[in-house]
Amino acid sequence: MGDSALSAILKIAVAGAAGRMGQAVAATLRAQGMEPVALFDRPGAEAPGLVDVEQALGMADVVIDFTSAAASAELAARAALRGGPALVIGSTGFNPGQIDAVAAAAGKIAIVRAGNFSLGVNMLLGLVAQAARALAASDYDIEVFEAHHRRKVDAPSGTALMLGEAAARGRGVALDAVAKRARDGITGERTCGDIGFSVMRGGGIVGEHSVTFASDEEILTLSHSARDRGLFARGAVAAARWVAGRPAGEYDMVDVLGMPKQG
Repeated sequence: MGDSALSAILKIAVAGAAGRMGQAVAATLRAQGMEPVALFDRPGAEAPGLVDVEQALGMADVVIDFTSAAASAELAARAALRGGPALVIGSTGFNPGQIDAVAAAAGKIAIVRAGNFSLGVNMLLGLVAQAARALAASDYDIEVFEAHHRRKVDAPSGTALMLGEAAARGRGVALDAVAKRARDGITGERTCGDIGFSVMRGGGIVGEHSVTFASDEEILTLSHSARDRGLFARGAVAAARWVAGRPAGEYDMVDVLGMPKQG
């Protein structure tokens, strides 16, 4: 079945429809000729056309969800209990219990979960892993920088953590063993092999990410700038088209884009 035919029959609901990303997803669907089958949000949220979460789940083939880690984990459990619909989750800031809840739900339904739905960011992940593999920890320090709007509640961002994971994977180490997520006061010299994180929050910044490889002689910086939330909405809609009808399992944007998995 072609994309145009699939788009005509695919029923997509939008979670967090009163929020900025929810509105962007709904606008993207309409721009592509697909009216959202249902819009829903947390109790008490106000926006035109909102329905109850159970009603939305019953109407949809796929739900696109950019809400919060807690809300997404709860939504995944509710969808799994019903045996559907499939989910596209763009929330970040998950704790281990919430990650486990989504993974358990993925045993019963198809879920695409990604910290970033940008093609450019997913290309950046591969480049970071490749650079980390080639540039020795004894010579090159790695620092991940990210900047977002003042309303973002988690730090480092999900994308920053993905970039840190890519760098750690390139060096054959676990990120938890080398991550330096905060510096304050007399910290002492930098430990060889650390992957540092720096965070900025302010204004209306959509998303800025960079990974710097710094040696005594040179500095290499790989970066990505997001200019419009529509970028992420378009990626999420593409993921919704891809995941519809897939077998149960947890997928990511590498799967959606058909890119090779980085070892």
